[in-house]
Amino acid sequence: MAAESTPLALPVLPLDDEVVLPGMVVPLDLSDSEVRAAVEAAQAAARDEPGKPKVLLVPRVDGTYAGTGVLGTVEQVGRLADGDPGALIRGRGRVRIGAGTTGPGAALWVEGTRIDETVPEPLPGHVAELVKEYKALATAWLRKRGAWQVVDRVQAIDDVSALADNSGYSPFLTTDQKVALLETTDPVARLKLATQQLRDHLAEQDVAETIAKDVQEGVDKQQREFLLRRQLEAVRKELRELNGEKDGEESDDYRARVEAADLPEKVREAALKEVDKLERSSDQSPEGSWIRTWLDTVLEMPWNERTEDAYDIQGAQAVLDAEHAGLQDVKERITEYLAVRKRRNDRGLGVVGGRRGGAVLALVGPPGVGKTSLGESVAHAMGRKFVRVALGGVRDEAEIRGHRRTYVGALPGRIVRAIKEAGSMNPVVLLDEIDKVGSDFRGDPAAALLEVLDPAQNHTFRDHYLEVELDLSDVVFLATANVLEAIPEALLDRMELVRLDGYTEDEKVVIARDHLLPRQLERAGLDGDEVTIDEGALRKLAGEYTREAGVRTLERSIARLLRKVAARHELGEQELPFTVTEGDLRDLIGRPHHVPESAQEPAERRTAVPGVATGLAVTGAGGDVLYVEASLADPETGAAGLTLTGQLGDVMKESAQIALSFLRSHGAELELPVGDLKDRGVHIHFPAGAVPKDGPSAGITMTTALASLLSGRLVRTDVAMTGEVSLTGRVLPIGGVKQKLLAAHRAGVTTVIIPKRNEPDLDDVPAEVLEKLDVHAVTDVRQVLELALSPATNGAAPEVPVAA
Repeated sequence: MAAESTPLALPVLPLDDEVVLPGMVVPLDLSDSEVRAAVEAAQAAARDEPGKPKVLLVPRVDGTYAGTGVLGTVEQVGRLADGDPGALIRGRGRVRIGAGTTGPGAALWVEGTRIDETVPEPLPGHVAELVKEYKALATAWLRKRGAWQVVDRVQAIDDVSALADNSGYSPFLTTDQKVALLETTDPVARLKLATQQLRDHLAEQDVAETIAKDVQEGVDKQQREFLLRRQLEAVRKELRELNGEKDGEESDDYRARVEAADLPEKVREAALKEVDKLERSSDQSPEGSWIRTWLDTVLEMPWNERTEDAYDIQGAQAVLDAEHAGLQDVKERITEYLAVRKRRNDRGLGVVGGRRGGAVLALVGPPGVGKTSLGESVAHAMGRKFVRVALGGVRDEAEIRGHRRTYVGALPGRIVRAIKEAGSMNPVVLLDEIDKVGSDFRGDPAAALLEVLDPAQNHTFRDHYLEVELDLSDVVFLATANVLEAIPEALLDRMELVRLDGYTEDEKVVIARDHLLPRQLERAGLDGDEVTIDEGALRKLAGEYTREAGVRTLERSIARLLRKVAARHELGEQELPFTVTEGDLRDLIGRPHHVPESAQEPAERRTAVPGVATGLAVTGAGGDVLYVEASLADPETGAAGLTLTGQLGDVMKESAQIALSFLRSHGAELELPVGDLKDRGVHIHFPAGAVPKDGPSAGITMTTALASLLSGRLVRTDVAMTGEVSLTGRVLPIGGVKQKLLAAHRAGVTTVIIPKRNEPDLDDVPAEVLEKLDVHAVTDVRQVLELALSPATNGAAPEVPVAA
């Protein structure tokens, strides 16, 4: 610990914002009155005492004196380097400042007590380690500054107090830090403090050096890249001169390309503005890359490229007939469109009100009827380019309208890309599976299609990426969908609806013979004269091996048949040429999967027991036959009420309630034992329970099934029905008549009951189907029961099925 000695009387030499520690030698300017007064007072006192004049060096921070000073001796008085009078003062030791006193001269005199700062020898181990650490840190700092001579002096200091006070020379210490060193009288504690200050400074210096190094490396890289780019430009310039090309910057190349391109006026203005931005931007700016990509896209667009329509109306009709059988509605619509285009062109009315004569058609129908392939045939018939845009599963609005250019990886929308891909402003664009478009947090693509498919708006369509007007009024849009209800109403209102409800059996045979069989023969590696399939076999394939609205499964069956023949030939089991007849089908591809109800044995038929009726329904795959089964519970179980099964929707459940209520209120009139309906539970089931079902069109079917159950009279096997029922027994109209009648025809049904108000829909049904169907249009359920139920047995009691 430091000890205190005899008091001293010393003149005060104040140091403003400066600190002198023992062992330091500092020059002071005597032109300062306080400094001069203190030195003169010390010299006057030294005349009476031996030794050099003594002063008390006291730090003064913001006008406040420190409580500890340093005893200093005036080593020399003379002139400083700049010629001003000065004194050289050496710090000798710490002094604790006491009360004021009197002395010669104009200086302030105080009493002070000398502080003893000696450390006993030998040094303790931890103090020796501290000395070693301080010297290592000081040496590292001094070497960075190149002060090699000072390194040796510091290494030669062995006294702990002197080593700690040596920090007073450190320029990085603040006044407060030096005052803290001055007022720390314990040498070991002072050395710890000096070591910590030096360690903190070196850590800050390392961080600063790392940052400076990183910055310098970045600057060097930019300078190197700049130099290499300039060298690359110089090399390109020399190469252009060798090849005889004109010198010019990249932006000048874009300007020349824009000015030479055949662009609409507004597009040209927008492109030139972007070229101006490109010229002002630096090579390192990411905006330059965005602008170049945008300019490339604009220059690749076929702004004024159009294909000439083939106005040979009869030739277009022949192309459509050759590539697709049936589909008369679509063919007539395309023929009408071409005829009107021809007349407008002949009279110079190609553009009216800024809009051209495009078309927007919605082809709605079950899978496999040729909607997608029809688009290519339409383009072929019109002599236009064809582009297909698959919309199934698209959930991002930007897929239609494009992304903003500020996004990384931005692209124009699918419509713009389709136009660019076609290389023409009037292609046939097929929007495939438009009913499969979804929506989520990224927007609704179907809403973005509203402007694209609106003939009154699409001549000024704006893509978010291009941000210039694009004329789509000359494009023929064909949208395909399986389910009409899945298309938003506003979008459907902008399109002309064309229904493709499926093919008749005769049409399937023609399609298989003229289109499917030649294609599959080629894929199987067979020639037409090696394998032939007669018409009877094709008809059985369409009628009993497949039951669908389209022809995809039929084509797969033909492909399987041909593969089987090819495999047998390679195995040496079959000689070619070979003709496949109706009798060969079972041996080649197995048994039929769909046997008509009328062709089955009476005991095997679905309607062989009372309470089962045949209905007609519309699904996403076209029309289908639907069976309704009804049963009564045992009265002893006490389970009264109505039970419905088969995954039914709310509308169909309500139809069942209406059918039951009608029979309860009119049962006596119909001579039905309605008493059973009060005490016994009624169960109505729709087979194929895994398939969801909904809609009101099974109303008369459920009523007929319940009436058959109560009366014991069987429902005729050859009868199928569709229609909504009301509480008063009225038969109300429904939809999908054409699809339902085609399904009845495929299932082998010969008699169909439909609502009277749906009679006009029969005009859409092919004539060959109507010839084979006995269609009854009814207005009341009583007529339905009279037609559908078989005559009662001779007085025999009805056998009512009881639920297990």
